[in-house]
Amino acid sequence: MPVFAWEGRTRQGEVKKGTMEAEAEPEVANRLRAQGITLSKAKKKGKQIELKLPFGGGVPEKDIVVFTRQFATMIDAGLPIVQCLDILASQAPNKNFGKMLFEVKAMVESGSTLAEALKKQPKAFNDLFVNLVQAGEVGGILDTILSRLAVYIEKAMKLKSQVKGAMVYPISILAVAIIVVIVLLWKVIPVFENMFKDFGGGALPKPTQIVINISNAFVDHAFLIVGSLVSFIVSFSWSLRTKRGRAIFDKMILKAPLIGNVLRKVAVARFTRTMGTLLASGVAILDAMEIVAKTAGNVVIHDAIMYTRARIAEGKNMAEPLAETKVFPPMVVQMIGVGEATGAMDNMLQKIADFYEDEVDVAVNAMTKMMEPLMMVFLGGIVGGLIVAMYLPIFEMAGNIKSG
Repeated sequence: MPVFAWEGRTRQGEVKKGTMEAEAEPEVANRLRAQGITLSKAKKKGKQIELKLPFGGGVPEKDIVVFTRQFATMIDAGLPIVQCLDILASQAPNKNFGKMLFEVKAMVESGSTLAEALKKQPKAFNDLFVNLVQAGEVGGILDTILSRLAVYIEKAMKLKSQVKGAMVYPISILAVAIIVVIVLLWKVIPVFENMFKDFGGGALPKPTQIVINISNAFVDHAFLIVGSLVSFIVSFSWSLRTKRGRAIFDKMILKAPLIGNVLRKVAVARFTRTMGTLLASGVAILDAMEIVAKTAGNVVIHDAIMYTRARIAEGKNMAEPLAETKVFPPMVVQMIGVGEATGAMDNMLQKIADFYEDEVDVAVNAMTKMMEPLMMVFLGGIVGGLIVAMYLPIFEMAGNIKSG
């Protein structure tokens, strides 16, 4: 689609400039008129070369949140959906996202519902977003639904950033330790070995000889070691693509010390927040369970939710099958049971989500404080051990000279 560089004036006489994708200049004038801007001039820009990569193409969650909040405000103000989409697409800072919104607008203009149009853009709008918008359209509360969606995405982003932030420190320390050990084994220890040979002082201390043997093996078989490491990474990545491999990994990660407890609380918070948002928006419970399972991010959690969904379809309540899976804490199951009995399931789920999001805060802080000294001891033990092993012969030589 051609891109026009335009210039116009607002009703107050302020000069505005920008660019817009449109089929022709009259379309630019009509869109600007809807925004209260009178077009002064428009010039078609030359064709731009677009580099399309075979990967990526997704839209950042931050852009989705801003779009959702602005969309909700415009709908609440009484603007037509097509006009809202046109304004938001024209002003989108992410050009890729703006193009998607123009496509959504075109589908809505041709008679599709907003949910149907959004479903055609899976890189920007997931099943949860589409189903909630559909519920909002049917119930006539689209502005309310969009506001709930914005809050939900913001909270999901916060949870994700907390987990990522907790992992930055240990991963950084581990990377530093690996680099330091490689440099020592490859460059430093061979220098010490040659120095000890020049001194000639007989047999080396056992720790020193072990470190030198490891260094020699590393230098002699560096390509084999690197090849084995690459093969392991490729094999591990491939196994995660299989259902069985992913299930084993997800089960192990939930039982892992320190991080497992945090991830389980994150899973509970995500499940209850998503389920509560869907039910409060009028989505049927079976449809809601299926959507929640898809957004679980863990095969073990996914299977537990789908098992619960199957039992609900048979006429059971939610609490009993959830307890049978032994994935969710007893307190969560009991509170869900209370929510079912009182008819306030959506409110109860939101309260559980609030509680567990606070628990994630506490757990992440505790884990970070615990891992800091552990990682320092780990790094100091490895590097310090190698250095001490190299200096043992020097200490022995110094002792022999002193006694002589």
